[in-house]
Amino acid sequence: MRWREGSRPAARGISKIVALLMAVAATLTGGASSVHGTEEAWQLLHRGGHVVLLRHALAPGFGDPPGFQLSDCNTQRNLAEEGRRQARAIGEAFRRRGVPIERVFSSQWCRCRKTAELAFGAYEVHPALNSFFERPELKSAQTRAMKVLLDEHRPRTGNLILVTHQGQRHSADPYRAGRGRNDRGTHR
Repeated sequence: MRWREGSRPAARGISKIVALLMAVAATLTGGASSVHGTEEAWQLLHRGGHVVLLRHALAPGFGDPPGFQLSDCNTQRNLAEEGRRQARAIGEAFRRRGVPIERVFSSQWCRCRKTAELAFGAYEVHPALNSFFERPELKSAQTRAMKVLLDEHRPRTGNLILVTHQGQRHSADPYRAGRGRNDRGTHR
């Protein structure tokens, strides 16, 4: 996808905002990072018009159990109590700072839906945000679908929140996608 003329600065802001959210999450979970130094990113969010890519909150484990089904949360890896606290705290941070939210979309996975619900309340499910972790052959199609989602729902006055997975978060950032690294930061 080619970013439209004039939209590139907002796209560059994605990396700052993702860094902000990682700092917020680390702060809320007792990590060493702090929100100090991210005031610029919060100010950008306060003005609206940005896309916020948010990985689901803490869901211990790796991948999903064999035979999991999207329609049955009991078969998936779900948020731990700490993840529920993280999601509520992230939503509270947005509310406390008066960040306008235009729309929230979530992956179909239960851990993403629960993160969206606890943080922001109302949300819509969109399959473009689904994980391709266990099906890497879907990465190109998912990345294209994500870019269509971004084009079709470009925020006007508020911010567009996308609750997704690690791989999708990297694929949606036009400055990270295709840099020859996988989600763990190692070369493919």
